[in-house]
Amino acid sequence: MVRLPLTPAEVERGQRLGALLRRARGERSMLATALDARVSPETLRKIESGRVATPAFTTVAAIADVLGLSLDAVWAEISRPEHRVGPTAASGHNACQQLTS
Repeated sequence: MVRLPLTPAEVERGQRLGALLRRARGERSMLATALDARVSPETLRKIESGRVATPAFTTVAAIADVLGLSLDAVWAEISRPEHRVGPTAASGHNACQQLTS
């Protein structure tokens, strides 16, 4: 089975997902988060870094649950085309607070 290359939109959405999970994790260790979500720390690291742009739904659901994020909030955050990832992103911490409140 040949996997088609990801579109630029899919890559960008994966980067937004990784940034969101990183912000939501805050000071919590990657190891503790991964173990609580029952995924490998390497998988979490790859998702957070954007290297895995399209992780399995169950993986995202498990990590979001551990971080106290609803799947609706995760989807709303990552599907916004105007949202920018990186140091120029406007107040990522505030966005994460809004998702968890």
